[in-house]
Amino acid sequence: MSITLPQNYRPTEREAFMNPMQQEYFRQKLLKWKGELIEESNQTLQNMQEESLAQPDLADRATAETDRSLELRTRDRFRKLISKIDQAMKSIEEGTYGYCEETGEPISLKRLEARPIATLSVEAQERHERMERTRRDEGAD
Repeated sequence: MSITLPQNYRPTEREAFMNPMQQEYFRQKLLKWKGELIEESNQTLQNMQEESLAQPDLADRATAETDRSLELRTRDRFRKLISKIDQAMKSIEEGTYGYCEETGEPISLKRLEARPIATLSVEAQERHERMERTRRDEGAD
């Protein structure tokens, strides 16, 4: 079943949550984001292959190594994001996308717009962050 979205379609609170149009909207949003990340990763890889670490100047070599390290960290971050995008795409297929993993309540459309890979509602995310801080603080004692 293929759904064609109206031009400039944006999900609203007035329609049924995660109806087929909203699902398609977020599916397309996730696919576009994934494509951009893959393109950036390919560009990074190409840049890394073109650059040579065999710089005669020690300072230039150190700068190149720092840049390379940063690019590798960025690639790793992209890899993790792509994995989360794939998980979100799977949850769309399963009909669970947009619902908090912890409470089962709908995640706000505003939050999904800003972070389409969100798996927790704002409230559940804040709870998790508070618990993390508490654990970290207790570990520091």
